[in-house]
Amino acid sequence: MNRKKKINQTLKSKAKKANAKLQSSNKPKYIAKADREALAAEADSESYAVDAAAVNSVTLDSESAES
Repeated sequence: MNRKKKINQTLKSKAKKANAKLQSSNKPKYIAKADREALAAEADSESYAVDAAAVNSVTLDSESAES
């Protein structure tokens, strides 16, 4: 009886682990803090570049309007 129980226990545990690998998770992938900070800094620099381009285009338009 004890041998059967042990065999069934190991087979069930292997089946459970195999089934767990097949399941997908909705949890987002972990991103390290250093990577998050780098992405935030990159996004800030991009938004600054866009803002600077917008300011330049506005000043160019106002100069052409004055002429």
